[in-house]
Formats: sequence, structure tokens, C-alpha cells
Amino acid sequence: MKKKNTKILLVDDEPDILEIVGYNLAQEDYQIFTATNGTEAIEIAKKVIPDLIIMDVMMPEMDGMEACENIRKIPELSNVLITFLTARSEDYSQVAGFDAGADDYITKPIKPKLLVSKVKALLRRLTEKDQNSETLNVGGIEINREEYKIVKDNVEIVLPRKEFELFYLLASKPGKVFKRDEILDKVWGNEVVVGGRTIDVHIRKLREKIGEELFKTIKGVGYKFEV
Repeated sequence: MKKKNTKILLVDDEPDILEIVGYNLAQEDYQIFTATNGTEAIEIAKKVIPDLIIMDVMMPEMDGMEACENIRKIPELSNVLITFLTARSEDYSQVAGFDAGADDYITKPIKPKLLVSKVKALLRRLTEKDQNSETLNVGGIEINREEYKIVKDNVEIVLPRKEFELFYLLASKPGKVFKRDEILDKVWGNEVVVGGRTIDVHIRKLREKIGEELFKTIKGVGYKFEV
């Protein structure tokens, strides 16, 4: 993924944040788009189809959580990376953010160089995933990694990126028990620190969308996919 082709949408109701963050990312040759609330973010995202959305949580008209949930319902935006930009004082939890469909979160204030580094890490993981595209057929379920598409019983199921990556990992080796640390490492990467409940939230969503009986919990160890 070439930088000049990479589109980043910044969403924040503070002009200074948009200016500072936007300037530093533009210096890296990313294409930058901005919005000041969740409603505007959705409209712009539908037009430009960004690779990454960096979004504040507390905003007027529509907050980041609601905007994220709505974005994940739009098929052409289901695979867009979304990271929340949150103030330390906000009443915010990682689980709530991941439950809304976010891929990551960044706590502000943050130094520009560190923010750029985190953005690069997110986009690098995205590139690495895309380069290793492959199609799986497991238990009558077709999983197309290149298109981030799942078809079960002739019905296409749209999943947010992290749910898809978790499902792809488990389905790649049916019957294998994936330990929680391994799941965190392969799905979220070493750059992101997330709590153990994050996996539980994503597994619950997969059970709701694909099938309760397919995902087995191995207490104290992790999860496995069974067909």
C-alpha cells in the first residue's frame, strides 16, 4: 500500500486536533480528509472510502461510538480500519470501543511522532494481511480473505475487520485450540495492548452471526473452531 494512495479520515470536533494530527500525517504523504462529528464522518467515508478512520469519541450530533457502529453496517466500509482517539478523562472502556467495531484506540494527548508510528503500525498490519490473501472452505463456509467475504448457506455475511481476522484464524485450523495470547498476537499484533475481554466480545459476535455451535470455549486456555 503506497502512502500517496492511502486515505485517512480524521474525525474530531476540536480544530486544533484536526490541524496538528492532519499536518503530521500529511507530512508522511497520506491523503487526509477531515470531519467534525459522526454524521459528517459517515457521509465523507461513503464518498472517499478511507483506509483508516481516526475518530474522537465525544462529539456533537453523533458521537464516535454511534458513528463506528453505523459505519460497520455499510458494506463498502466494513473493512475500513477504525481507531478511537480518546481523552484520558472520558468515560470510555476498551471493550465498549471494540464492541462498537473499532480496531484500536489511541489515548490523547499524544506526541505527533508516536501517533504517526501507531498509524504506520496499523496500516502495516493491514498491508500484511492483504498480501497473504487466501480462500478457505470449511464446513460449507467459504472464507475469502482477499475480499474479506464470508458465504454460508449461500448467504453473504459481512464482518468488521477484526471479527473477520479472528474467524479466519480459528477456521484456518479447525479443532486446534488457539491460546488467548496467540489470538491477541496474531489478530491484534504486538503494537496494541488490549484486555482479555476483547477476545470474548468478538467471539460472542461471531457466535451470533455465524453459529453458536461452531466456536468452543476451552476454559483457562482459549478457543477453537469446530465443524
